[in-house]
Amino acid sequence: METNVKSSPHSVKQWQLSGTDYDPQQVRSLRSGTRFSTWTPLNNKTSNLQLFEERMNLVLHWFDLWTDRQRKHLLHSLLTNCNKSQLKYCRDLLIETLPVTQVDFTAVLPRFLSLYVMSFLSPRDLCSAAQVSWHWRVLADQDCLWADRCITRGWFLPYTPGEKEFGAWKNHYVSCVSTLDWLTPREAAEQYGTLNQQSTGMTEEEEERWKEKRIRQMIRDKLQEEKRQSMRTRRPWGSYTKPEGARGGSTETGRPSSGRTFSSWPSLSWPPRTVGSPSLWSSLDRGQPMTAAQSMERVQASSRSSERLSKASAALSSFTSRPALPHTVSPIHLTTPALLLLISNRIPAYELVLSGVKAGVVVVLYDHRGTLSALLTQVERAISGQRAQRLGLLAPGGTEEIHLLHSSSLSERTLLTSKHREFWEKLGGWVAPTEEGGGIDIFTPLAASASGVSLIQTLSTLTGLEVRAPMGLATGSFQNILSEWSDGSMGTGLLNQQPAAPALQFVCESVLQGWCRQAQWMDEALEELRGCLGTQLQRLSLQARGRALGHFLCEKICLEELCVSEDLNAALTEGLTALTRQGEVERTTRPLEFLAIFLTKWTKEGEECSGGEKWINEGADDFSSTPHSSQKCVGLIPELPQTALDWRGAAARELHHSECLYLGRLGAVLKVYQEPLTAALNSNRAILSYADIQIVLSPVTQILELNRVFQIDLEARLQQWGAEQCVGDVFVKLCSKLRVYTNYLNNYTTALRTIDKCRETKPPFRAFLKRADRTLATHMLSLQELLLCPVWRIQEYVTLLQALSFHTHTGHPDHTHLSSALNTLLRFREFIQKLKRNSERDRLIEETQQMIQGCPNLHEGNRQLIITQDAALLRSPDGQIPDSLRTYEQVSDVGLFLFNDALVLTRRNVHHTPFTLAHQSTHTFLASVALASLAVREITHTHYVCHAFVLEGPCRSWVCATERGEDKEHFLSVLRSAINSALTGHH
Repeated sequence: METNVKSSPHSVKQWQLSGTDYDPQQVRSLRSGTRFSTWTPLNNKTSNLQLFEERMNLVLHWFDLWTDRQRKHLLHSLLTNCNKSQLKYCRDLLIETLPVTQVDFTAVLPRFLSLYVMSFLSPRDLCSAAQVSWHWRVLADQDCLWADRCITRGWFLPYTPGEKEFGAWKNHYVSCVSTLDWLTPREAAEQYGTLNQQSTGMTEEEEERWKEKRIRQMIRDKLQEEKRQSMRTRRPWGSYTKPEGARGGSTETGRPSSGRTFSSWPSLSWPPRTVGSPSLWSSLDRGQPMTAAQSMERVQASSRSSERLSKASAALSSFTSRPALPHTVSPIHLTTPALLLLISNRIPAYELVLSGVKAGVVVVLYDHRGTLSALLTQVERAISGQRAQRLGLLAPGGTEEIHLLHSSSLSERTLLTSKHREFWEKLGGWVAPTEEGGGIDIFTPLAASASGVSLIQTLSTLTGLEVRAPMGLATGSFQNILSEWSDGSMGTGLLNQQPAAPALQFVCESVLQGWCRQAQWMDEALEELRGCLGTQLQRLSLQARGRALGHFLCEKICLEELCVSEDLNAALTEGLTALTRQGEVERTTRPLEFLAIFLTKWTKEGEECSGGEKWINEGADDFSSTPHSSQKCVGLIPELPQTALDWRGAAARELHHSECLYLGRLGAVLKVYQEPLTAALNSNRAILSYADIQIVLSPVTQILELNRVFQIDLEARLQQWGAEQCVGDVFVKLCSKLRVYTNYLNNYTTALRTIDKCRETKPPFRAFLKRADRTLATHMLSLQELLLCPVWRIQEYVTLLQALSFHTHTGHPDHTHLSSALNTLLRFREFIQKLKRNSERDRLIEETQQMIQGCPNLHEGNRQLIITQDAALLRSPDGQIPDSLRTYEQVSDVGLFLFNDALVLTRRNVHHTPFTLAHQSTHTFLASVALASLAVREITHTHYVCHAFVLEGPCRSWVCATERGEDKEHFLSVLRSAINSALTGHH
């Protein structure tokens, strides 16, 4: 009941009037704004605040006089009447006042989790934990912790414990341990003997054990023989025209397998068993013993057949191709240590490298976006417990570092970090020691710079293996692989008289040379093909290659029925190899005449020639000298450098030679493009406007003028070359005018856009480019490719400068200038790489924005696309079922787009093109989750679901599954790494 202030004050109790919250004068002054029941002025904020302070002081005074029970009752009443926001405030205040730094996990975690934690403790530690508190003792004495420890040691309870009996297994463990009969080493030796003592005789029990072991070995040998027999009678894959077992011979017995092939992949590099002496093979198949001479003859025949079949494989490669391997390639077990080659899929045109890998090489094609642990797992699965003879690494990099993975570069600074040290120690343990010919071959010119050599030496010390790398005395995209190789030592750095000898152990020479010279060009054509038809191309190429090879070997050649002499087989192999090197006209019109000429020379000279390559070329010359010849086969024999060469002079001459080629390409831009366009403009027949010509071609003119001066100065130094000659000051002069290159790079994107716009809008310019591009005058390059030459030239300058600086001792007068110029060009190269990364990032973001329908704006901040993954969205009908019994149904296909700060989920729809195998995918935006609030959890593989995982966001979760386990492992590894980076940046 409310009473107005105007009523008589005598109606108020006396104890209220004597309280601190009653002021008669204040009541009289605030009669219109107070209520008598609460004594709270509502309209006057100052008085209201004053009255609140007085009442709060009074309550605190009373709180100090109350007992602990009364205080708790008051707090309970207050918290019960608070809303959620006030309770959250109390929680935050308590956490700030009393932070939880040390808490008893057994009091917080559920009982089963506490027992699970304690299960990792040893018996001694469990006894120590039982002394912490009574609660800990109850947990540490549980039978579930001690029963397994007793049973694994063969100690069983002699009775069944009662339902309420506590600590029976612990007491039994303590009793058994206390009654153990411990023997000193001397007492044990007297009773049981030592390993060095000879056995006096087998007891009955030992004899039975030996008989059982012998029977098991006989069973294993029998199963192995049946397996080999089944492999002999197996027909080539894809051949179905004749019944099983119609042909008696086998083409697979005793052949070395290529480690980069699947079990269903036939390989062109496998030598057939019929090559060599048939009697030797047949005696082996029948299990007959061989003499020492026959054994040696078999080894020699096998080596010769392997060499000839590697040449004959070129003849068959005209209609078969070796597809790219998207994942680890499982090797077939080899009798000798295999070569292991790691290839990053970041390498341009890696498909061509895979096509030239030699037999006995285990290839691991890995994704550069993965992690070091995932790469280790992939390598371990590939070698299958074998030890590799040598390890080859083909990954992007320069003279100072190797871009092993997207987020992990190997350099002198990062090698000794924990993750790199652990990675290389494990990887080096899978390679044969140096005494047995083991080592590491890195296809990156680390031996061209001092820091690269230091990296080689540190890596060699860390792994205990010999590490080799190219010296970088060659220019081009990857042509430094074809130069000399070094192990990093200054005195005996040159390893081999033949350039690229270490690389030729892994890849065929012809394929390696072709790839090194044209990798940069082929990658542009293959990049679009990988994106559009990657999965389909892989599947179709596997099937086409297998069917073509199976049909050819089984029905055309009939290898199992060929029984020819070794000499005839070798002659035919060399003749076919020579025929494949001829022109198209000779192969199609006169192949028999060429073979007749070749076999005639083979008969006359026999085996006197050192190799078939000489007679291949001579036969080709005789054949090409006939009237119908149109081409002449010329053997490319590289010059072999000597160890005593002046490496400074070699690097300087290579610099001058490549500078002349560079100036020729820049001059082609002016002669083929600028001069005709300017002449057309002056004659009032303009193809391009003056402004467009200036935007596209004017920066090239400035660079050409600068580099002509540089080339003249360099040529003058080379004409008077000596041990004390200097070229560093010429480089310093060039580096002082790098602003010309800076302006060119800043204008480069605008120039390309101008060319594309003019080509689309101006038909005369389109016709002009069609006539001028890729002609002899432009070195078979287009205008866009010529405009990219200055970017490549900066990298070549860095490589050659590092080689010059490395082979110039510190006391040389040229060392200071070379170091200064090298530092300047290294900073400029970093500037170019930054521009390239920004361009690539913007391109990916733009393509993703256009790909996803209804997607929010992705052009925010420093956002980058890391990886995309196709998956299936699953749903469980009942979430209460345990995970091991839970079933899932597929809701739809989804696409997972992982950025550096968020994960975008899209609904993926697949549309197949009629009458073709191609299909297209469209994406519709579904959800996005910030990585800082995203959690990932794997689902155990069961009969009902496989390759599945759960993405848990703040509001909802998604159950996704990939098609293959490798995709799941790779995606989750990258996702967890991105989440950790996002959390680190967030905090």
